[in-house]
Parts: sequence; structure tokens; C-alpha cells
Amino acid sequence: MHVVRPVELSDVAALETLAAVTMPGVHTLPKTREKIAASVERSIASFAAHVDIPSEESYLFVLENQATREIVGTAAIHASAGSNGTYFSFRNDVIQQVSRDLNISHSVHALTLCSELTAYSQLSGFYVREREAAGIEAALLSRARLLFAVLAPHRFGDRFFVPLAGVTDDKGSSPFWDALGRKFFKMDFLDAERVIGGARNRTLIVELMPHYPVYVPLLPGDAQAVMGQIHPDGQLAFDLLTEEGFEADDYVDIFDGGPILQAHKNSLRSFTGSVIRQVALAEPGAACDALATYAIAASSEQNFRAITTTCPSVETGEVVYLAQDALDALMVAPGDSVICVRI
Repeated sequence: MHVVRPVELSDVAALETLAAVTMPGVHTLPKTREKIAASVERSIASFAAHVDIPSEESYLFVLENQATREIVGTAAIHASAGSNGTYFSFRNDVIQQVSRDLNISHSVHALTLCSELTAYSQLSGFYVREREAAGIEAALLSRARLLFAVLAPHRFGDRFFVPLAGVTDDKGSSPFWDALGRKFFKMDFLDAERVIGGARNRTLIVELMPHYPVYVPLLPGDAQAVMGQIHPDGQLAFDLLTEEGFEADDYVDIFDGGPILQAHKNSLRSFTGSVIRQVALAEPGAACDALATYAIAASSEQNFRAITTTCPSVETGEVVYLAQDALDALMVAPGDSVICVRI
């Protein structure tokens, strides 16, 4: 069994080991021990904070194999994008150009630097070890942070977005960056990512990136081709997010041109399909015809836990019957309430 739980200080070394693996499909995960430790401390403080409205909180989760106690994945959710600043992206625009003298009117595809996603809640840093073989535990990790938002809606906004890494080659070069960002930053893509630390809210972005529309037809063909395309390593995250209800919209990442998925919470399965049920201990060997697999989260902000399990259908009753190992993993007892959503 795997469990998703809030990160702890004792997880820093395990997260550092995960980060040491080459992960070109994830640009929002801290890589150095210093930055990992800072994100862990920030998460612990965020979980402990009494929040009235979403602000600078950032919540980091880990996926733990209960049998081996290994950390095999991590994911994060930020209450408000920009972290007390401004979140920058490129908006896909269509500009109308008209010449009355020549009697010509046509549309031009352009990219405009904007900050419209600032204050949206942001999902980031999703990474699962051995993703090719990842099963429902990957879906659990991705969804658990949204189940926390269901549990604590006052901590998050009504709209969510997820930036996915764009296309890069085997050497870490980005055609989109080479055509645009490099001209202003004067450095390679990976160097720029290290400087910015995966963030999209640094002052130097607005200082260096163009403030005028960038005409897409003027970009090289390879840069145009990768706009809005995801890195192959991001396919698992993309599939899980679109199944959840996220959709690509009018924005792309300002560094590598990767897609930015968006959704209102009322379009997400974790919000629309989840139910609260009371826990009851399942009797060993009890017969049941209607079994289903659920992601189940303990309804406690401070001791949040989430697992997947197969149990009798919960849609028609007020009780969810769980085995003792599931109760132990969730740290709940019979009579406690949990959030259930069918996988």
C-alpha cells in the first residue's frame, strides 16, 4: 500500500535522492538540498498556519511505500501563484491587422507577456519514480493535493492551473527558448532554469522578457512546432490531469513554451465526485457484490493522509467499510469521517 502525506523534515534526504535523477519533464521541482529543505520548511509552516484566505502557503506531499517506507514520489500545490509576487506566462493572442488603404484585413498569432494567472492556485512538482510502471499510486499522488483542497477550500482559490514542461532535446536545449528567451537572457535554457529556480515570478523575468507582442510567424519553424507541446516525460502527468478535468487554455510557459492547463474547481472530479463518509471496520471475509476502487483521504488538515483501496461502493450509503491496514494508513478510527472519490 502507498500513502500520500505531508512532507516532514526527515524526508529531505529522500527528496534529494529523487531530485538527483534526471527529470527533464519537471521544471517546478527544487533540485538542490538547500532549496529542498527550504520548500519542506515552508510546507510544514503552511500546514500549521491558520488560514482565512489563500496567500503564500505552499503544500508539499510525498508518496510513501508503506511496506518499505521509501519515498517514491512527490507533488506540491501552492495556494496562490506567484508567491507574494507576480506569475508570468505568455498568452496566445490573435491580433487583427487592418490596412484601409490596401483593403487588407488579417489575423496574426502573437504571444503577449501577462500576469493573469497570478493568485490562481497552482499545482506543481509532480514526480513519481519509475513512472513507466506507476499505477494507481501515481493517480493518488496527483489527486491527493486536490483532495486536500476539497478538505480545506479556504486555503485555495476557485481556479487552478498546472504548468507542464515543454519539449527539450537530449542535451536539455529548448527550441522555444533558443528562439525567444535566449535573445533576452543571453544564456542557455538549463542555465536560465537554474538561475530562476523553476519559478516564474522573479523580477528579472519582467525586466528581461519582451513587453510587446511577439509575432509567432516570425519565430523559427521548430519553435512554433513545440509551442503548447509537452515533454514526453510529462505525458503521465498530462493524462492524469486531463482525466481529472484540466484543459489546455490560452497560455504557454514563458521559458520552454509548454502548455498550461487550467480548470475551475467545479470542473474537477475531486470536487464534483467526492463524498464524505464515516469509517467502519470491514469484517474479514464479508461478502460484497459491488466493489469499487477509491482514493480516500482523512478529513483532517493537520494529519492529512490519502490512500487508494478497493471497498464496497460508498455512493448509496453513509459509511465506508475499510480494512484495518487502511485505517492505520489513514490514521483514523471507526466513526471518523473521510473523503472518498472513485478512481
